[in-house]
Amino acid sequence: MFRMGRRGLPFRRFAHRFPGLENPRSLLKWIIISTLIGVVAGVGAILFYAAIHLASTLFLGGLVGYRPPEPAGEGSTSVMSFWQAAHPWLLPVVTTLGGLLAGAIVFTLAPEAEGHGTDAAIAAFHQGKPIRARIPLIKLVASAITIGSGGSAGREGPAAQISAGFGSLLATLLRLDARERRIALATGMGAGIGAIFRAPLGGALLAAEILYLKDMETEAIIPALIASIVGFSIFGSWSGWNPIFATPEHYDFTQPVQLVYYVVLGLLCGGIGILYARGFYGITELFQRLRLPRWVKPGIGGLLVGLIGLVLPQAIGMGYGWVQLSMSQALLQLPLWVVVLLPFVKILTTGLSVGSGGSGGIFGPGMVIGGMVGAMLWRLGYHLLPGLPASPGPFVIVGMMAMFGGIAHAPLAVMLMVAEMTGNLSLLAPAMIAVSLAYLIVGDNTIYQSQLKTRIDSPAHRLQLTYPLLSMLTVQQAMEPLTLTFQPTQTVAEAELQLRSQGRRGAPVLNEHRRLLGVLTRLDVLRVPVSEREERRVAEAMNSSVLTVREDEALDEVLTELTEKGVSWAPVVAGALPTEQQVIGVLSVAHITRLYRKVASENTRSLSLSSTMHTSEIS
Repeated sequence: MFRMGRRGLPFRRFAHRFPGLENPRSLLKWIIISTLIGVVAGVGAILFYAAIHLASTLFLGGLVGYRPPEPAGEGSTSVMSFWQAAHPWLLPVVTTLGGLLAGAIVFTLAPEAEGHGTDAAIAAFHQGKPIRARIPLIKLVASAITIGSGGSAGREGPAAQISAGFGSLLATLLRLDARERRIALATGMGAGIGAIFRAPLGGALLAAEILYLKDMETEAIIPALIASIVGFSIFGSWSGWNPIFATPEHYDFTQPVQLVYYVVLGLLCGGIGILYARGFYGITELFQRLRLPRWVKPGIGGLLVGLIGLVLPQAIGMGYGWVQLSMSQALLQLPLWVVVLLPFVKILTTGLSVGSGGSGGIFGPGMVIGGMVGAMLWRLGYHLLPGLPASPGPFVIVGMMAMFGGIAHAPLAVMLMVAEMTGNLSLLAPAMIAVSLAYLIVGDNTIYQSQLKTRIDSPAHRLQLTYPLLSMLTVQQAMEPLTLTFQPTQTVAEAELQLRSQGRRGAPVLNEHRRLLGVLTRLDVLRVPVSEREERRVAEAMNSSVLTVREDEALDEVLTELTEKGVSWAPVVAGALPTEQQVIGVLSVAHITRLYRKVASENTRSLSLSSTMHTSEIS
């Protein structure tokens, strides 16, 4: 049987699950990285929030003369009749103009910034790809124009992409490995959403939960908690500390008989959640089939949204103000046909605004749809069903949780987020019933197409979970001691002769202090003309951009890094600081395979021997 290091298996497993907790220096590194991501998340949330309000003032306020109601934590909740606006007939013109402007910006500068940014960030996590530095800024501007001109979209997608993009950029600047890049990206997602919604705990948990249909990225939770709290603190210092939604009264769950109604609400939210996902992507597919310039399509979507807004203005914009009004008896002032139609029309306007190629999130509209489903159920049962809550607020809050918690496959995170956004934790008990049922009804349907089923389906974890034994083995156990090195002043011909005589593919190039300068491989030698190899120096032919591994790294992560970089071996370094690191050996894919087979064979023999002895004792 193999032996673990002095730290012991339990702590190594814990440290492996939460990278950065293995030693104080690494912990300090992740505290700094998470804090920097949180700062960008908070500042980005401020800039995006201000940009939306500026765009709304210019487009809806300045041209149409209409101001939709806002949630109590963000502005005035007063309701203005749409037809009392200065120029209500200009609404289709404004929404069309907003769509065209957003489309021109996105498809001219960064086509990958179209649609909802959260899905793009999830895809970047699984594929291990960096997010281009320009994407967050383009997403911010285009989304602010889409939402400010009346488009039905949310602000979480751009907020997530801003900080996720910074996390990706920071990983590049600090030369973090593939695993650390993924964690930094997920941390940014959670911090951005947690800051813009003033829900740091829910945002941090969302970073771990939203990546999969039926799994969680537990490694991201602690870094995301730090970043989300920092982002929330910065944004809250600027915007205030009140929750987004103010509940008119304190809601308590004191009548178990009401669980029947929450069961119905959960079933409704699950079914309408499926309709939301299929309707949104159905509209997206229709726009993709249109043979028109891509930047024109958001304008067409905006025109249709504006025409719908002339009939049902509650379906344009983010819609948070209407959710706020629906939490009180003011819901009774809305015509019944508006309350019944609004959830379904909101699905349509969101698909037209974002699915056409516009820019904005689908998280916010999903919660609005869920809240209005709860309002619809309460309104239809008002004065008819016994034991109904006196206020629609509980149904609206639980509806938000159940609707998006189910279709986003993030039940725990969304429950906590909505509780933080409303400042109400007392409804978590009935919410568990509704969210669980909605989650079961939804099945494998999802609003985020980049979600994968479990970690084993993600390229980020496939090797780790396919060969779990590798996670308990370290580089030190598999590496080969350093036997061949080159000096930068050697000739390429001398290095070629050494490689051939020892049958090596390559070797590290070290200076007089045994610090790594690069590597020289057979391929590097072949790039040098034969006639020049006697004169050219190793320093001229070597590759100075080198993947290195540490002696205490787990082999599953190292194998992933080697595979992603397309290399078969890497130098092994020891030393706490980069300036102190020395090369102590080399590790190849062959070394990893050899150790894996050896340990697997030893374990199999041990288990077989144990089974035989146990059988003998019984006999």
